[in-house]
Amino acid sequence: MKKSIAVLGLGKYGRSLVENLYKMGADVLAVDAKEEIVNEISDRCTSAICADLTNEEEVIALGLKNMDIVITAMGRNLAASIMSVAVAKEQGVKLVVSKASTDRMATILTKVGADKILDPEEEGGVRSARILMSSLFRDFFEIDENMYMIEMQPKKEWVGKNLMELELRKNLNLNVLAVKEKGEKWSFVDPKKAFSDTCTILIVMEKKDMKKWKLN
Repeated sequence: MKKSIAVLGLGKYGRSLVENLYKMGADVLAVDAKEEIVNEISDRCTSAICADLTNEEEVIALGLKNMDIVITAMGRNLAASIMSVAVAKEQGVKLVVSKASTDRMATILTKVGADKILDPEEEGGVRSARILMSSLFRDFFEIDENMYMIEMQPKKEWVGKNLMELELRKNLNLNVLAVKEKGEKWSFVDPKKAFSDTCTILIVMEKKDMKKWKLN
């Protein structure tokens, strides 16, 4: 099932999120106060709306209650971010993610109801999009133009099985580099030891193979 994601605020970072989330198969609502930006991105998302995000009525009218995730990407507009986060949480959105330009802004948005804070200095749009699209991904790195390194939880169907049984390299063309049990340090993988539901694994795979397996 596709995820429905609203990105509010279409600066450089917000546009990058919209484009990458849409490429990854999400239904994406893009919103900004500037009509020219909305028109520019309209063919790279599911729908694009021009709205004043500091205006409560206009934010309510967006229908955010239908979204799986709402992202506020107005890192320098505290008023718009507060209004958007507050309305999204009031409408029952389970995951509200906010970009914050300062620690103080991050603290305020968390108190208002933001579930996660994005730091664009550390997270590029592609990386953020990948993490948001999967409930399994803990961290995500682009090694070069054709390879990803991903820190993730094992998929449900992998739990209780080992690498020899799963044959992940053969079936999905991915390599498991290391494993970490909860509260322990990273270690090399024993191919005969089954994955637990509390462990984290580190994998490497080619970008072209990402679509072979479901992210959730």
